[in-house]
Amino acid sequence: MLSIAPKVKATVAGYLFIAPALVGFLLFYAWPAARAVGISFTDWNLLSEPVYVGLDNYAEMIQDEQFWNGMKLSALYVLLNIPLQTVLGLFLAVAMDRLTKSLFVKATVLLPYLLSNVLVALIWLWMLDPLLGIVNAMLALVGISPQAFLGDPEQALISIAAINIWRHMGLVAMLFLAGLQTIPKYLYESAALEGASEWRMFTRITLPLLRPVMVFVLVTSVTGSFQIFDTIAVTTSGGPLDSTRVIVYYIIQNAFSFYKMGYASAMSVTLCMVMLVYTLFQMHILRASESDLA
Repeated sequence: MLSIAPKVKATVAGYLFIAPALVGFLLFYAWPAARAVGISFTDWNLLSEPVYVGLDNYAEMIQDEQFWNGMKLSALYVLLNIPLQTVLGLFLAVAMDRLTKSLFVKATVLLPYLLSNVLVALIWLWMLDPLLGIVNAMLALVGISPQAFLGDPEQALISIAAINIWRHMGLVAMLFLAGLQTIPKYLYESAALEGASEWRMFTRITLPLLRPVMVFVLVTSVTGSFQIFDTIAVTTSGGPLDSTRVIVYYIIQNAFSFYKMGYASAMSVTLCMVMLVYTLFQMHILRASESDLA
């Protein structure tokens, strides 16, 4: 018993440390998620009592073209956003790791992420204005005709992806920079003595040892991108011609514009399950629980 007591104390202390986070998770994530599952089986307009309808909301969702269009646009947005954001963030991290230790440079790179989504959306809404925006003025200097950007169905989603790449690229760079600084320097020194080129050291040492950071960046970036709402609400409101009505925007429209809480909850539960399966698959493929440094 005497040998067990310290272990029990350590276990109790551990639970006490995680208790605030655990309570927050249960109150603000687990309970609302369980409540959403229950609401998804009802017809509820927020004003009257919910009416149990079984799987009717899920059956309606399967036949809803707007739901599938929202899922397609969300997936397309992720494909436009994540690869370029990850590559640019990695490039910035490597450049900062090799060229500078300046806190000013790091703060400048991170600055867009410190701004609110609404403020960033407003800034770019003005900059991309077809008539008065500075972006079209700069394009005119090199002979390119004015572009509609957010007003063009073919350019709107690309423009929103570019806005969010600009905002999140600094955070991705700082995460990669933290990962780069955990890689032992003697690995590079040994490779250099054997005549390895910079590119060979990058592909054989840097990239493999950055895999845990890469997993974190990809999982959080993809799930965050599927939840994009505020940038679209400020800049396009789902238009033009539904070209930016991604799935989360469509869910919130159903909940608070059309007062179809049951149907919105059914789509939310479905999106959550899709993201859960995708995240588990991604973590399995990238071997998230393993480290090449061990």
